[in-house]
Amino acid sequence: MTKMLSLFRYIHIHPLLWAVIGLAVATARFQEVMMLLLIVFVHEMGHAWAAARFSWRIKRISLLPFGGVAEMDEHGNRPLKEEAAVILAGPLQHVWLIALSYILYSMSVLDGALFELFFQYNIMILIFNLLPIWPLDGGKLLFLYLSQKKAFPDAHKQALRISLGAALIFAAVMLLAAPLNPNVWIVLGFLLFSLHFEWKQRRFIFMRFLLERYYGNRNEFKVLKPLIVKEDEMVVEVLERFQRGTKHPIIVENDGKEHAALDENELLHAYFSEKLTTARMADLLYAY
Repeated sequence: MTKMLSLFRYIHIHPLLWAVIGLAVATARFQEVMMLLLIVFVHEMGHAWAAARFSWRIKRISLLPFGGVAEMDEHGNRPLKEEAAVILAGPLQHVWLIALSYILYSMSVLDGALFELFFQYNIMILIFNLLPIWPLDGGKLLFLYLSQKKAFPDAHKQALRISLGAALIFAAVMLLAAPLNPNVWIVLGFLLFSLHFEWKQRRFIFMRFLLERYYGNRNEFKVLKPLIVKEDEMVVEVLERFQRGTKHPIIVENDGKEHAALDENELLHAYFSEKLTTARMADLLYAY
């Protein structure tokens, strides 16, 4: 309970949200807006609670005019099961919210219309959040799934490409189903902007992943995946083959035979501490 209460200090309310609430009061839609805000708040607190359970670094829990986001100061180096648990903790909140609302409806605490609206809002937010579009929960799960088989930068780029395709399909469906709904286009605009920003920042995000892997909290990865490399390969090319949730012993081959073995930290040290950004694997063998 104490840990849950401590999460409230991370809550940040976007200034425009107050304008939305004021508009809701003026248009007699206050109850609906507050209902949506409650559902979004519980959803994001679910992410934050799970993150706190795993001792993640939480930056803030933002409530926005069109949704919310729980921001973590983690960069892809936590165990994949932890990351999946934190992502799924948000959508799972809708299960108990719906169950509780049904109990209150059965006890005549909620009238039928209010229960139906609350149920519809929960299902709508749940389904929407599971769409495979970054930065929705579905997009993050997609990235996590791809990370099991692909190197970090490859999984990241593919997740963003699939997200763009899914966003365009969603836009086409909404164009037919709700072409005049401004909320849909505001949310879609936010998603497309987030995708564009994430794509522009992909190299920085990858470097941050490597930096945390080197300087940050050293997790003991249970999965070992040796990387077979050639002496003439560049260090940065080998680093681009690193995967999430996996430890990489580096096996250096020469003429098809094992010539040397390096720990992944030796590559990270050479790249970040010794600034050997254009070095080849052979240079490291000589250095070490």
